[in-house]
Amino acid sequence: MWTRPLLAALFLPLLAGAAVAGAWPREKGQVFLSGAARLNWPQELEHWTSYEPTGQYYTLYLEYGLTDRITVGFDLGRSVSGNGKSVGFLRLPVRDKAGGLKIAAELGLGKIDGHPVIRPGLSFGLGLERGWLAADGFAEIAWVDDSDYIAPFLGVDYKLDLTWGRNLARDRKLILQVQTGKPWGKPFFARFAPSVVLPVTDVFSAELGVTWGATGDSSMGVLLGFWSSF
Repeated sequence: MWTRPLLAALFLPLLAGAAVAGAWPREKGQVFLSGAARLNWPQELEHWTSYEPTGQYYTLYLEYGLTDRITVGFDLGRSVSGNGKSVGFLRLPVRDKAGGLKIAAELGLGKIDGHPVIRPGLSFGLGLERGWLAADGFAEIAWVDDSDYIAPFLGVDYKLDLTWGRNLARDRKLILQVQTGKPWGKPFFARFAPSVVLPVTDVFSAELGVTWGATGDSSMGVLLGFWSSF
């Protein structure tokens, strides 16, 4: 039964910061693959009935540089609600000059919980001396045809992630992110999601992070993920 037809996608869908290129296009022929497991618990310890997580989310994300300007990819796994998600997308730069602000537009098509979805998005990025700033916004628009409703309609969710990244010694990275959204039929939410990225090999890195709901989200959690680029 479709009770929450659309929830906003995590642009870090999974993974945060530089993992997802956002405003920066992938180079032609370059592949980026990432995966993550997120485990959640209530913030209020008195609500715990066991140490088992109350929420588990697994995601897989792929980008490929089709040309030096066109990036294509797939976003697979689960939406914020836990519903299954599979979205293919194409991203084009709007402003891609050597210096200053980077801007890219994206269009995705797919399904969430078996319902057709179109996902337009816009990303902004600014390179810093030892890091970057990014803002990534999306709207997921679903065609909802459910027996609970008299007629089909469009449901829209919105998502905006704000990221500050810092390049550290030995190719390590510190990522501070605020994830916000307005799911269809639900209140606004915001959560903090800091993480660190640790290189394991020349093409493989591990990401370790935590999440903490600030408003509209009473959960806390951990993130275990990987990045691979080749």
